[in-house]
Amino acid sequence: QVQLVESGGGLVQAGGSLRLSCAASGNIFNIYDMGWYRQAPGKERELVARISSGGSTNYADSVKGRSTISRDSGKNTVYLQMNRLKVEDTGVYYCRMEVPGPDYWGRGTQVTVSS
Repeated sequence: QVQLVESGGGLVQAGGSLRLSCAASGNIFNIYDMGWYRQAPGKERELVARISSGGSTNYADSVKGRSTISRDSGKNTVYLQMNRLKVEDTGVYYCRMEVPGPDYWGRGTQVTVSS
């Protein structure tokens, strides 16, 4: 069983930066693709960024150029660096490990961007 624990969220002013972290338990982190998703109030959960096991990345258009996803295999951790934050970036950010069968999800970390 894998556990994913997100951290790094908080309250920040528009234009600021945050770095989110997601630490994975177990020994399968290096095998699978990882993703960051967010859910704003009243909206569906959406993809923010993904990174493959080999390090290939893709981003939602809304964060492209402002965010960077990375992974540290030695620490079993995936990061999301977010810069020039906007009010519309507000939401709960979840980490996901894409495995065969039901994926693993973290419990989320709240990001609130004030104007």
